Amino acid sequence: MKQPPLNIVILGLSITSSWGNGHATTFRGLVRKLCKNGHHVTFLERDKPWYATNRDLPNPSFCKTILYNSVDELKNQYADLIREANLVIVGSYVPEGVAVGELVTATAQGITAFYDIDTPVTLAKIKKGDFEYLHPALIPQYNLYLSFTGGPTLQKLEEEYGSPMAMPFYCSFDPELYYPHEETIKWDLGYLGTYSDDRQPPLQKLAVDAARLLPGAKFVVAGPQYPINLDWPGNVERIEHLPPSEHSAFYNSQRFTMNITRSDMIEAGFSPSVRLFEAAACGTPIISDYWEGIDHFFEINREILISSSAADTAFYIKSISEEERKAIGEWARQKVLQHHTAAHRAIELEMYYKEAITRKASTKLVMKE
Repeated sequence: MKQPPLNIVILGLSITSSWGNGHATTFRGLVRKLCKNGHHVTFLERDKPWYATNRDLPNPSFCKTILYNSVDELKNQYADLIREANLVIVGSYVPEGVAVGELVTATAQGITAFYDIDTPVTLAKIKKGDFEYLHPALIPQYNLYLSFTGGPTLQKLEEEYGSPMAMPFYCSFDPELYYPHEETIKWDLGYLGTYSDDRQPPLQKLAVDAARLLPGAKFVVAGPQYPINLDWPGNVERIEHLPPSEHSAFYNSQRFTMNITRSDMIEAGFSPSVRLFEAAACGTPIISDYWEGIDHFFEINREILISSSAADTAFYIKSISEEERKAIGEWARQKVLQHHTAAHRAIELEMYYKEAITRKASTKLVMKE
């Protein structure tokens, strides 16, 4: 039975700007498919200078976008919008996220959800007493916790933090935007990601040091915020920023692409990056670091390659035949097409919404009795 159209309000980090964040592409794919399924989506985004000067999609055609300046403005101008929505979703890293969450959970009459695109980071911050955008007291107030991370973390969210319903809600890709197409191969290995202190050592170990071992090969690192004093080998090209519109061509221009996982996500496991799915969708074979649960998403040595050293990375680049390279990429592409498109996530969200409605009604019934 098809889900009747829903009025959905999302308060997220950004949908208008992909600069320095992976949230925008995730929200764009999900919201585009929700719109295609007949739902009405309003996206509320805090108007921050960083994104205001770097908006690559200022007016998405698939949702109504509202920029606001403060929590008071939300409360004074958009409380009715939040109150009347069937589903209200608050994303991770929303500025003043705790105050926003308190407003939403106190105001909304429909289902409320926290969409955590950064679950391991969020829980690590909470453990340190850092409540930048989520307070542990807020978790039980949301009807639904949509988690970027699956596996044992879901049980922790319910049993230790009191979430009424914690469900896996992995990142996704849009097949209309990410697919194999003819590009001149420019690099033997590429990496796409914003700089972070915890990712730089493994990037150095698995990719940059591999470039030093293979001086005749061509490497590229794309992404903003890298310190200017980093020592890059001469065969490593740097690209400061690639808008999402250029990601597909970027992946298709590589023989292999590198995946590096943040330390909190490695510790939690079951935390695939959106870049994994996007690269796989382009048929570009992935060389990745290892984390628990990666074999839940890709079959190791058939659909993905695991590296623990520069020598491993160099071996793959030098030794894998062109036929095998293309086969690895195609097997991974088929896997993500079957399980990880934005359309899959839209359907999952509809299912979770229905279950949350049922659980909420059951809780009210029990309270009356």
